[in-house]
Amino acid sequence: MAYPTDHRYTREHEWILPTGGGRARVGLTDFAQKQLGDIVFVELPTVGDKFEAGDPFGTVESVKAVTEVYAPVGGSVVAVNEELNDAPEEINNDANLTWLVEFQMSDPEQLDTLLSAAQYEAYLAQEQ
Repeated sequence: MAYPTDHRYTREHEWILPTGGGRARVGLTDFAQKQLGDIVFVELPTVGDKFEAGDPFGTVESVKAVTEVYAPVGGSVVAVNEELNDAPEEINNDANLTWLVEFQMSDPEQLDTLLSAAQYEAYLAQEQ
């Protein structure tokens, strides 16, 4: 699996994609969705909620497990992907494009502390 090079990644298997104006969308990596299996439910925060980098901001439930999703950077939620309420399986269909929330980042420089696509792929290779 090739991971998009315009995304940054966490060791907890989230991706973040800057969208401009200090905003960034967050989703689960393809590796994460494969580990989870069929996703059946997503619980996401409310617009306006604030999180620090590393804070859990939601949960994803699959037929195998329930797992927390962590904020890759600090900031406040400015948008939630409401389509996932009715179609959480979209994460399984295309994890690299299916975003969960959009943050207004409190410090966009935090992106520099996250993994590039090549670093994330190397991390996965070490883990397996």
